Amino acid sequence: MLDTNPAPTLTLSDARIVTPRGIVEGALRIEDGVIAGIGSARDGTGLGGAFLIPGIIDLHTDHVERHTHPRLGVIWPLLAALMAHDAVVISGGTTTVFDSLSVGASMKRPERREILEPLVAALAEGQAAGVFRADHLLHLRCEISDPETMALLDATIAHPLTRLVSVMDHTPGDRQSPDVTKWFDHMIHEMEVDAPTGQLMMDDLLDRSRNIGAKVRAHVVAKSRAASLPLMSHDDRSEDHADQAAAEGMAISEFPTTLAAAKRAREKGMSIVMGAPNYLRGGSQSGNIAVAELLSHGLVDALASDYVPRSLLDAAFRLAADPATPHDLPAAIALVSDAPARMTGLGDRGRIAQGLRADLVAVRVVAGQPVVQAVWRQGKQVY
Repeated sequence: MLDTNPAPTLTLSDARIVTPRGIVEGALRIEDGVIAGIGSARDGTGLGGAFLIPGIIDLHTDHVERHTHPRLGVIWPLLAALMAHDAVVISGGTTTVFDSLSVGASMKRPERREILEPLVAALAEGQAAGVFRADHLLHLRCEISDPETMALLDATIAHPLTRLVSVMDHTPGDRQSPDVTKWFDHMIHEMEVDAPTGQLMMDDLLDRSRNIGAKVRAHVVAKSRAASLPLMSHDDRSEDHADQAAAEGMAISEFPTTLAAAKRAREKGMSIVMGAPNYLRGGSQSGNIAVAELLSHGLVDALASDYVPRSLLDAAFRLAADPATPHDLPAAIALVSDAPARMTGLGDRGRIAQGLRADLVAVRVVAGQPVVQAVWRQGKQVY
C-alpha cells in the first residue's frame, strides 16, 4: 500500500524545470503536496541536471485490457490486473490516467459487457485502498452498435471516477475501418474464428448498427450532457461526422481519420486529440491520416497513448527534437499534460506553476531516449 502520511516539504534541485514559459535551471519547492515556487536553492534532492516535467495526463488508454484479458478467453483477477496496468502507466511518467473502458461491445470480446461494472468496482477499491501510484479516472468508451450500451452507461455514468465519455462506432465500412475486407480478415485472425463464423458475426454487427446505432448514440449524448461530462467524438472520417459531433455538443474530436474531418472539427471549435503511437510509428496502423501531417497543419491539440502508455513521453521528447516542427520541449510537453488537463476540467494539475499539484516527473535523456528517473504525485515519490 502507498504511503498515506502527509506529503513532506521537499526541494528538488539541480533540475531543468519545464514550465509553460520555458525551461528554468534551478530548484522547485514542494509544500503540502503542491508546488510552492521555483528558485535557485542548491540543497534538497539533487536531480543531476534532469528535466523536471509535469506529470503526464493520458486521456485514452485501453492498455488495461492487456492485463484483464492477457490471452483470448482468459480474464485475470481484476484488481491484480489493474495494479499491473498501473505499474506500466507510472513507469512512463503518467500521473493521471483516464482508463478507457469499453461500454458495450462491437464484435470481439463480448465479455466486456459482463466485466464493466466489476472492473469499475475494482478500480474504485484500488483507489480507496491506495494501491495505485497514478491517479486513475474513468473514460467511458460507448459502443453505439450494442443495445446493451445504454443500460451499461446508465449504471456507470454517475460513478465519481467517471470524468470523460466518447462515442464509438467500430462498425466496418466507415470511420476507422473503411475497407471491410481488410477489417474482416484482421478480425477473424485476431478472434481465432473461421470465415463462415466471422461472416455471421459481422452480419449481426452491421444489422445492429443499422437498427439501433442512432438510438444508442442519442442516449449516450443525452446522458453525458445531463451529467455535464466532456464528450468526445471518435474516428470522424468526414465533414458530416464533425458537423454531427459539433451539433451534439461534443467539444473534442478524438482520432479524426482524415484531414477534412480534422479541419472541420477545428472550424467548429473542437479540440483535437491524436494518438502518440501514430506519431512514433510514422503513420496510422489502419491507413488513416498520420499525426505528423495533422501537426504540420496545426491540427493537434493533445496526444493520447491509445494502446502504448509510455508513448506519450517518447512522443513529446521526439517532437521537441524534430526540427521540422515548431514545438520546443515546453510546447511538446503541454500536448501531454496541460492540454489534456484543460480539456477535462482538471484545473489543479497539468503544468509546473505555483499552487498546482506537485505531480512531477524527472527525465534524463540517454542516446536520444527519454528515461524516467523518478515520479512524484502530490509531492510524494511513487516511482
